[in-house]
Amino acid sequence: MSESYAVSKKNKVRQLNKKASYELQVVHDVLDAGLVAHVGIIQESQPKVVPMIYGRDGQTLFLHGARKARVIRMLEENDEVCVNVTLVDGLVLARSAFNSSMHYRSATIYGKPCLVEDYNEKVEAMRIISEHSMPGRWAELREPLEREVKMTGVIAVNVQTGSAKISAAMPDDEDEDYDIPIWAGVLPLESRFTRLLDDDRLLDGVESSPAVRALQDRQV
Repeated sequence: MSESYAVSKKNKVRQLNKKASYELQVVHDVLDAGLVAHVGIIQESQPKVVPMIYGRDGQTLFLHGARKARVIRMLEENDEVCVNVTLVDGLVLARSAFNSSMHYRSATIYGKPCLVEDYNEKVEAMRIISEHSMPGRWAELREPLEREVKMTGVIAVNVQTGSAKISAAMPDDEDEDYDIPIWAGVLPLESRFTRLLDDDRLLDGVESSPAVRALQDRQV
């Protein structure tokens, strides 16, 4: 397999294209860092965008929802979907509003959606989705109940193409603006988990596991 997505009319980044990357690893890194994907689909000639949790396995992105949810039915009816994951890493404070911007990591992929119907395949997809946001947790939990699996809708998106766009530079001001006595720079933004809060119905003596404690202070 190629290490990059072929550049086409569909995935080509046109604005600020020097920030673009078509390398699979760069796109995958953004997908793996995010927690929520915004999924674009068409229903009855109208565009819809739905936030969904997800997990990735190679070139397959698994999307999670309730089996009877409208979004699962809409995804079944579409031959192609567009999925975007964006993380904001800071504000770029330039010497003009025009040149002020943000630090960000963004990935957009296109692919064919398919409903996962096989019971065992669905359970494995649910594990991948769970491990994406809560690594190490799945092995500690009870087995999913049959009714829970049946109530869950999982869509597998076979990624056909994609691109990433990453901004991480200092302000790019107009030459003449560097003589203006206005502070400029970057204000970083960190998204991270904080500290665990115990459920008030915990059994006596039950402590969090090493896998759960490892999630504390984890940066996204």
